Amino acid sequence: MSDLIPTPRLNLRDFTPARVSLPKTGHSIATTEVLNFQLAHAEARDAVHASFDLPAFERRLRDELPILAEASIPVLQLQTNAPSRAAYLRQPILGRTLHPDSVAQLQPASPNLAIVIADGLSALAIERNAIPLLAHLLPQLLAAGWTIAPLTLVQQGRVAIGDPIGFHLGANLSLVLIGERPGLSSPDSLGAYLTWHPHPDRTDADRNCLSNIRDGGLSSKIAADRLLWYLQAARTRQITGTSLKEGSVELQATATSAETSSTNKE
Repeated sequence: MSDLIPTPRLNLRDFTPARVSLPKTGHSIATTEVLNFQLAHAEARDAVHASFDLPAFERRLRDELPILAEASIPVLQLQTNAPSRAAYLRQPILGRTLHPDSVAQLQPASPNLAIVIADGLSALAIERNAIPLLAHLLPQLLAAGWTIAPLTLVQQGRVAIGDPIGFHLGANLSLVLIGERPGLSSPDSLGAYLTWHPHPDRTDADRNCLSNIRDGGLSSKIAADRLLWYLQAARTRQITGTSLKEGSVELQATATSAETSSTNKE
């Protein structure tokens, strides 16, 4: 009788940070896993309620991204109409509109792109992931000849805050980097939302989104490359949202054309 070949057992936890295949003691989940869940829940709550220190983050931007000074890109600190974190969480509409004092800071021009950094539902995501992403993205944009509006930092901001900011700056495109709703395994996930011709009347259907930008998710470099691809396609086709989908024939053709043009310039 031939020897049986043992079949290796797959451990699902080797493939996902999700809470699957949890060890048990009798009919109950192991105490370690219960404590880990409670810790993850506390980290998610802390991320939602954490404040975004605009002055401190602006200093980090200037120290860690010298390209801002080299390209003469100013940094502006803005506020929405949410007077507090509690009001922001209870009345989402307040985080979608700019305080009049902040509107007064925005001078209309005709830049290709307005980059907005907002705390959203996780200031931790901004603290950890926004600068590494910009470190990969900004040099590529500037090398390709993009004009960048003043970089704006927004406290108590929602995704749609990029619409009035981009509109008042006269930008062709807005890119909002924002802390996403924390998960129980990812309290620091960053989202990136792209909108062609930002305007207060825009809807979510008019945007493209990359999510889960963080260590353990979509890396900063890969996210920057994909955003550059979307930005080039959006400027060429003058559209974002449901009509601009990654992997579509038109987007692939646009990306190929952009790569060929870049190669010819080199």
